[in-house]
Amino acid sequence: MDTHPAPDLPRIISEVADHLLSQGRQLVTAESCTGGWIAKACTDRPGSSRWFRGGAVVYTDELKTAMLGVQPRTLAEAGAVSEATVREMAVGALERLGGDVAVAVSGIAGPDGGTPAKPVGTVWIAWAVSGLQDWQDSAGRAGTGYPTVRTARHQFEGDRDAVRRQALAVALQGVLET
Repeated sequence: MDTHPAPDLPRIISEVADHLLSQGRQLVTAESCTGGWIAKACTDRPGSSRWFRGGAVVYTDELKTAMLGVQPRTLAEAGAVSEATVREMAVGALERLGGDVAVAVSGIAGPDGGTPAKPVGTVWIAWAVSGLQDWQDSAGRAGTGYPTVRTARHQFEGDRDAVRRQALAVALQGVLET
């Protein structure tokens, strides 16, 4: 189980802002269980439009597909709370919202909805950075610009608010590692 103290959001947001501004980057978000809380925390800071572009709250599978391009097959096979889904959410946020760095979150905040394989408190987070990786496909085509994506699974403790608050803090801290 992950345990995180109550986050110092103003400090974390200040660090995220400084980090992104120093690199000339803009953040976009793709949120499910956090329900837009990451975007809200970012825009609480005056001047955030210089480093925060916007976000998508995609609570249903249909919106994950329509707004971010998450493949229906991914959702059917891996589920909404999975590494594959948050990876596609993060890449979709970069492609469709136009940022340089994306964070995507999907989880089971509770109090119900958990299963033995994915209990309440399970949260997947992905961070994607545009254009940093060279690529070559099976047809021999090559290029630059495929996003680099990092993912992590967390098992947070507490009630719904605590799970969401911990996911928010970890998601923002992860932006500092991009």
